[in-house]
Amino acid sequence: MNEDSIFITEKDLLRIKYVLSFQHSKEYENLEIELDRAKIVSDNEIPEDLVTMNSKIRFLNIQENKEMIITIVYPSDANFAEGKVSVLASLGSAMIGLRVNQEINWLFPDGKTKTLKVLQVIYQPEANGHWHL
Repeated sequence: MNEDSIFITEKDLLRIKYVLSFQHSKEYENLEIELDRAKIVSDNEIPEDLVTMNSKIRFLNIQENKEMIITIVYPSDANFAEGKVSVLASLGSAMIGLRVNQEINWLFPDGKTKTLKVLQVIYQPEANGHWHL
């Protein structure tokens, strides 16, 4: 698989695009661009190291040499204090569709570009047979 490619399940793509249809801001343009370039995979083809919706991941902010653990969720489930980051937030948008050891340069609302690297997918719904998430 191409190192720069990102992947998304058809279910996640449809749900995220549905959520985006209610947003009236250019703020989500980068997420839309990433979704448009993503390769769509079926639920039974998903690699276990792929960041999908409701995945719990460990990643590294390379500039700050800081590791964090977050779960990528839909906006209604977001709670940063609990480590639940909305897919519409810059951090969530940057991480969705990446695989372990992939890096991405992402422009954040503060105007700074950060390089983030996925270190581990701790939990992925599809790998655990949790198809309802």
